[in-house]
Amino acid sequence: MEALPGLHFFRMSLRPLLVFCSLLILAAPVAAQLPPPVLRALQAAQIPVASVAVVVQPVDAPAPLLAHNAATAMNPASVMKLLTTYAALELLGPAHTWQTAALADNVTVNGVLEGNLYLRGSGDPRFAIEHLWLLLRQLRVRGVDRIAGDIVLDRSVFAPVAFDPAAFDNKPQRPYNVGPNGLLIDFQSLRFTLQPQDGQPPRVLLESPSAGLVVDNRLRALAGPCPADWKDRINLVVSADGERQRLEIQGGYASQCGERALNLAPLPADAHAAGLILSLWQELGGRLGGRVRAGSTPPAARELARHESPPLADAVRDINKYSNNVMARQVFLTLAADGTPASTERATRRLGEWLAGRGLDFPELVVDNGSGLSRSERISAGNMNRLLLAAWRSPVMPEFIASLPLAGLDGTMKKRLNGAPAAGRAHIKTGTLNGVRSAAGYALDARGRRYALSFFINDPRAQEGAAAIDALLNWLAERQ
Repeated sequence: MEALPGLHFFRMSLRPLLVFCSLLILAAPVAAQLPPPVLRALQAAQIPVASVAVVVQPVDAPAPLLAHNAATAMNPASVMKLLTTYAALELLGPAHTWQTAALADNVTVNGVLEGNLYLRGSGDPRFAIEHLWLLLRQLRVRGVDRIAGDIVLDRSVFAPVAFDPAAFDNKPQRPYNVGPNGLLIDFQSLRFTLQPQDGQPPRVLLESPSAGLVVDNRLRALAGPCPADWKDRINLVVSADGERQRLEIQGGYASQCGERALNLAPLPADAHAAGLILSLWQELGGRLGGRVRAGSTPPAARELARHESPPLADAVRDINKYSNNVMARQVFLTLAADGTPASTERATRRLGEWLAGRGLDFPELVVDNGSGLSRSERISAGNMNRLLLAAWRSPVMPEFIASLPLAGLDGTMKKRLNGAPAAGRAHIKTGTLNGVRSAAGYALDARGRRYALSFFINDPRAQEGAAAIDALLNWLAERQ
């Protein structure tokens, strides 16, 4: 049948309009795509849909099930750790380890090590007090009774960086604000135990050994229930007390808090390391003629003992399960530790080269320190989901997914979704900053189909958005 006159013109004129309308639909936030439970939770939290980005895609499908504000660059908070840890697993390998070595520039004669002992770090993200003790014990077993010179701390694996622990949130003594360190020892933190006492000020026990540190407990007992911000009501003031460090503990502690552990980082890196090393060395029966100081290892120094860390896969699990910012920064810099001092710029460049090699073009990506503890880091929910889909197809997928908190069971998701449909069915990394709430990972629907999902909220009321994220996970868990 011959076409009616004018119909061809009508079709031709309509085509540009249809294309234009399609572009508008793709560009605009389509709130109707979000599941009703998610929309209700956002409305209850007074969070506009324009402040939210959500992408959900089956790992075996070419297109998303949901895509809302997918291309918008947003602050991901700690979800950025997924980029850092996945890159590390592929670039370094799950079996990568860090080596912390004890070296000397002289020989041991009759129990005396003439000259200096050098402790050379490699950026180990979790060189803890027990690992330091084992390393020092190796020296004692090998016949070192006295070090005639100094103990020199060699952090040169990382380039020096000007770091202000108060810059992020004005809480410089919080352990998560400790800066990167080529020889990070016990997270540069001191562990205290607080014990209420009837009618008396709370008792403060310093659990971390620290030679020469004088603790002055000025903590007051407070009446009433234990406040949520009890840590913020305690302040440590460090001052010189002759040749020793004096630590005054100020503030108040509610008796109803009971006994609690408190980890804080009040000392500079050198002072913290010196106190811990001297204390452990003396406990082991060792003696030191000089002092503990920062420096570099001579090229001719000989290795006396060595500590090898657990594999990277274990570190990645700690980073993602418990959102450890300090460890994430250490791993991020390790990406650039190739024999010359690693820097943020070189680590960022290697990360970008790795993404390009994987065919992942993230033009909006901004990386600051790789941990997400940053006001400047940016990535879109769409590209975070592309990263998750790439990880699903990667040989390191088992190690990567196993590092994510399991909803309702462990890590940062242990107390969320308990008894809910999504409990035990979603591996989710969470993130929280002032004005930011985020989650990304993998979840199963009612039929056992797996999805990659990313959910970002950037809004002044973002802290109220956890219910919306949980609503999405439960909606997906019940989806047939």
